[in-house]
Amino acid sequence: MSVAILCAGRLREKYWQDAAAEYVKRMSRYNRLEILEVPDQPEGPQAMKKEGEAMLARLRPEDYCVALCIDAPQTDSPGLAAFFRERSLLPGRTVFIIGGSLGLHPDVIRRADKKLSMSCMTFPHQLARIMLLEQIYRAHKINAGEKYHK
Repeated sequence: MSVAILCAGRLREKYWQDAAAEYVKRMSRYNRLEILEVPDQPEGPQAMKKEGEAMLARLRPEDYCVALCIDAPQTDSPGLAAFFRERSLLPGRTVFIIGGSLGLHPDVIRRADKKLSMSCMTFPHQLARIMLLEQIYRAHKINAGEKYHK
């Protein structure tokens, strides 16, 4: 199974880059993990639309898309592990989509097969990316039957 995270913007600060690289490295023993980035747009009336169009252009028809949205259902770590067990039996890449500072365009949310909330709190998209990477790693450790701190 291939997993991707589609994000608006790059991680500019070294500490975010280092954290992301560490989780991508750790994940390599379980699964292929790809980070896809589209340019984040300066705030303005067309910014969210342009980010959305760029995101939709990076998706394949067979991708199973999970949009991270604040108003979506939440899951716990074992629940995410169960999701990956189910997805591993199906074809296509699993793509988690993280919007920029303005959120996700409605067209991107409509394209999603599933919506997921990490919390009812709002986080910067850079932190959301690191948190998602950690949870994907944790889910794969759970599925491998390995210990992981709680």
